[in-house]
Amino acid sequence: MTEASLNPANTQVRRLGPFGHRGVRVALLAGAGALFALAAVALTLPMDRLEQSSPVVVDRSGAWVRALPVRGGRWRLRADLQHTDPIFVARLVALEDRGFWLHPGVDPLALVRAALSDLTAGKIRSGGSTLAMQLARRLDPHPRTLRAKALEAVRALALCARLGKSGTLQAYLTLAPYGGDLEGVRAASLAYFGHEPDQLTDAEQALLIALPQSPETRRPDRHPEAVRRARHRILAKFVAKGLITTSAAREADRTPLPRRRGFPVRVWAASGDVARSAQASTLASAATVQATFDLALQARLESLAAHTAAAQGDRSSAAIIVVHIADRSVRALVSSAGAGRDGSWIDETRAFRSPGSALKPFLYGFAFEQGLAAPETRLTDAPTAYDGYEPENFDRSFHGEVSAREALANSLNLPAVALLQRLGPAAFAGRLRGAGVDIRTPKDAISAPGLALALGGDGIRLRDMAVLYAALGDGGIAKPLAFTEDEAARVAHEAGRRLMSEEAARQVLDILREAPPPDGRSPTGTTSNAPQFAFKTGTSYSFRDAVAAGVGQGWCVLVWTGRPDGGSRPGLTGREAALPLLFQVFDILAGAPGRPPARDPASAPSALKSEPGAVHGPRVLFPPEGAVLYAEGFGPKSQGIALDARGQGVFWYVEGQKLARGATDGAAIWRPASAGFYTLQAIDAAGRTTRVRVQVRSEH
Repeated sequence: MTEASLNPANTQVRRLGPFGHRGVRVALLAGAGALFALAAVALTLPMDRLEQSSPVVVDRSGAWVRALPVRGGRWRLRADLQHTDPIFVARLVALEDRGFWLHPGVDPLALVRAALSDLTAGKIRSGGSTLAMQLARRLDPHPRTLRAKALEAVRALALCARLGKSGTLQAYLTLAPYGGDLEGVRAASLAYFGHEPDQLTDAEQALLIALPQSPETRRPDRHPEAVRRARHRILAKFVAKGLITTSAAREADRTPLPRRRGFPVRVWAASGDVARSAQASTLASAATVQATFDLALQARLESLAAHTAAAQGDRSSAAIIVVHIADRSVRALVSSAGAGRDGSWIDETRAFRSPGSALKPFLYGFAFEQGLAAPETRLTDAPTAYDGYEPENFDRSFHGEVSAREALANSLNLPAVALLQRLGPAAFAGRLRGAGVDIRTPKDAISAPGLALALGGDGIRLRDMAVLYAALGDGGIAKPLAFTEDEAARVAHEAGRRLMSEEAARQVLDILREAPPPDGRSPTGTTSNAPQFAFKTGTSYSFRDAVAAGVGQGWCVLVWTGRPDGGSRPGLTGREAALPLLFQVFDILAGAPGRPPARDPASAPSALKSEPGAVHGPRVLFPPEGAVLYAEGFGPKSQGIALDARGQGVFWYVEGQKLARGATDGAAIWRPASAGFYTLQAIDAAGRTTRVRVQVRSEH
């Protein structure tokens, strides 16, 4: 034998016949062509249904806030395997595609079994479709023909290659039909059970597996008996495959069918913006968007706004914004006084309203920065005319020579207008706009800002005022408000825009801390257990808008009350109609609303909280901490409120004023001067003190 005859390659050539290596090349080209065709199908695979799915907006703790339907009004919420019950996922695969984790997207054995079953029955009973093939059908629906089946098979292979098995399963759970306008396991679980699909009962799992098999004929709201039978069959399959016991299946079978629920909407004005911006997310986007809202705080402020508006008249409304200054995250946004009231659909935080005197702090800050004035500079509060414009103080009185500190703390108009003339209205408005806010003059197209800007003659949105006041609390740096946690993280590290110098911002806040509080309140700097913050009010012309802004303890709060139609409310000033609401919001913030209780509180049993013989201060019997007390009248001639405490030699003090002792030790009659919040102190002979904070309201 020659060496050539022993060459394996020559031997292979003879076996291949007369085509030799050319036959191999033809086979390789044919295979490459098939792969190219498969790739072409993969590239043309329509993925728009997945890309149009709408993420869910959740609050800081993960609680549902809002989602918007996709085009066509369908609720298609992106599924997330990390937050879907793994037992449900395992049972779904076991019943629908038991070889899912092994095959490449098409299960040849399942197709053979389906074909034999169809031949035996003489009709189509099973299509042998895998979950990937069902997904391909959802992405691009076609009539059920052999050609369509072949296309689904090819696309199933492409899907698994492109998305991976976990991605394919997640996409299936996003697009699976559940009847009506519901698509995806997340939408179905929320609509039917009222909770996320992270933990599902046996009955819930059986229902969620049964519905996609025939979504329209098994809708619980239209065909309850059909749904009950379908769920029963799925539970029987669970038992047959050893997934649950017979007794568990019987118990699940007795579970009543669920009713369709509506999707809740919270923080509707701001959450809608967050949801709409998230709708453009791609397949790789997260299933949820975490907003900065604190729903526990939001709920308390919504109730507070509704109560305030109701107390101020049938046609009144209210709005509140709470901003965490460090990252500008909006923790709560109350856009109106709530459903059922005039203008409840109007987002008052976006409406251009007159701020009254609420822009004066920035006027003084710019003047301090530029050397036009200092806090102790003497200014004249006297009648002055400016080319026909003759401003006057709110109380129509004049105070002569005052310091800039006194003028701002008491919101005097004439010194502010004089400063604005020196600074220049256009320059003042330009500085504000440079911080990213919008100032609107009454006739924006033909009119430039005038001296009335110092007194609220131009319009501004409450959201923009929050930007400005948050800048005061951040050393004069202005940054945009953040509505998602991602935005807040980015804003926290941004340099921002310089609104005014750090020293000027500090001087302004020091002055605003000296502003007179509302009736029934002590100055914020004189009571140790009260929230410490600087504040400013504003009242628009003809009492149309009442505004109050506060900065302190890391928070910026803006409140507005008024009529949605811009109508007048005679006598309701910023100090009377908005400032008490601002103080109430800071009271809530000081109490850390929304903070969940500790899972294992570090507290001893009540009988062991103190050792025997431990000495405590007076024990207050009435009123309890946080009580709301109703008085029949106010002043020294009123009936008064009975106070009671136990201890040795107990006297009562209200805001530092000692009350006369009643008939027994620890008793006293208190006659408050007005409605409001008060700190009561019970002090015993040893000087030990017990404090309670209460609110007093009028019965009339």
